[in-house]
Amino acid sequence: MTNSPSPGAGVEPAATQKGPTNKTAIQPPTTTLRAHAPQVAADRAKRFGSWYYAEHALRVMNGYRWTLLAYSVGNPVMYLFAMGVGLATLVDQNSSDAFGGVSYLAFIAPALLASATIMTAATEFTYPVMDGFKWRRVYYGPHASPLGVHQIVNGYIIAISLRLILMSAIYFGIVAAFGASPSGWGWVAVPVAVLCGLSFGLPLMAYSASVQEDKGQFALVMRFLVTPMFLFSGTFFPLDTLPIYLQWIGWISPLWHGTQLGRMLTYGFPVPIWLAVIHVVYLVVLAVLGWRLARRTYARRLGK
Repeated sequence: MTNSPSPGAGVEPAATQKGPTNKTAIQPPTTTLRAHAPQVAADRAKRFGSWYYAEHALRVMNGYRWTLLAYSVGNPVMYLFAMGVGLATLVDQNSSDAFGGVSYLAFIAPALLASATIMTAATEFTYPVMDGFKWRRVYYGPHASPLGVHQIVNGYIIAISLRLILMSAIYFGIVAAFGASPSGWGWVAVPVAVLCGLSFGLPLMAYSASVQEDKGQFALVMRFLVTPMFLFSGTFFPLDTLPIYLQWIGWISPLWHGTQLGRMLTYGFPVPIWLAVIHVVYLVVLAVLGWRLARRTYARRLGK
């Protein structure tokens, strides 16, 4: 009698046999993401931290980019049509030589350009700054990272400066399309307008960082600083036509200094070299003082 082999005696049962594994299937490529070493990330933050925060601020602005674009285009078109085309028709007919022999449109266009940067700076350096400390507290997260206080301040200033540059360039393009910038140096009015906005905005940034509670302070800034500056800085008429007891508003106003430089560049308004230097120095000094005060105020608030 022949004995049949039993399971486990060299023959594997059919139920336990497995077919060969198919190893010819194409596997998707895998990418290994590796974070920088902590020291490397800290070193990069020390070198580029201002730009990192500027990128963050620009990404926030990107959420309402169409609103910003509509404002940048609609605001100059509205003002230039209303003041430079509508009102200018009456002004030019009755006083052709009252503005140095140029049209009223050419006279007010540089002032409107500088005014636009002032208005934008007044918006961006008030409530958004307070928001970073009080409501959304967006400054405290970056401050807990390797970013320094000065990088947060610088990054936000860089982002707003880029916005002012874009807005001023669009504004100047529309001004040029209206024929209100016959000079070949007119494009230099763009960086002058940006400097004008920062010379007002950076001191305002330092003040906004010191505000603990919103009790209408920023409404007072708009009502008693921005509006008088807009009306009494030679924006719509030469400053020397005002009574002497009101002209001082223009003399201390960054808007008047920026407007005079813009007129000199766009249509050759006669400004002595020494006075042009004073205009530039005044704007630069205001911006630098505001920047230093902002850094000090941010450090005090974030250090609490």
